[in-house]
Amino acid sequence: MAIKYVNAKQDLTNTDLTTLYTAPATPATTSIVKSFIISEDSGSTPTITITIVDAADTPATFNLFKTKALTANGTTELLTQPLILTAGEILKVQASAGNQIHVVSSIMEVTDDIIK
Repeated sequence: MAIKYVNAKQDLTNTDLTTLYTAPATPATTSIVKSFIISEDSGSTPTITITIVDAADTPATFNLFKTKALTANGTTELLTQPLILTAGEILKVQASAGNQIHVVSSIMEVTDDIIK
């Protein structure tokens, strides 16, 4: 088993739905999201929406946090437990206002490296 640690970062400069992270397409790799740190840096109170897109399911979108309110100049850890992503799933983020939110996510990619 091989483990790789990565982080995914976005400065949400607009209100577009933005890809934060895409799980590797190989079925032998599982991504474990350990944290979502959200920082509001403009003194405002925007909201953030975080979704998972399952491209294998024609695509289907699942809300993790829907219009989650943030505090002015505050930092919030959104996860209380690890989140598992399977091959090809995509984490997307969307801010209610541009130039107000930074997102950092810590992710562990676990690959089954059994040789047959």
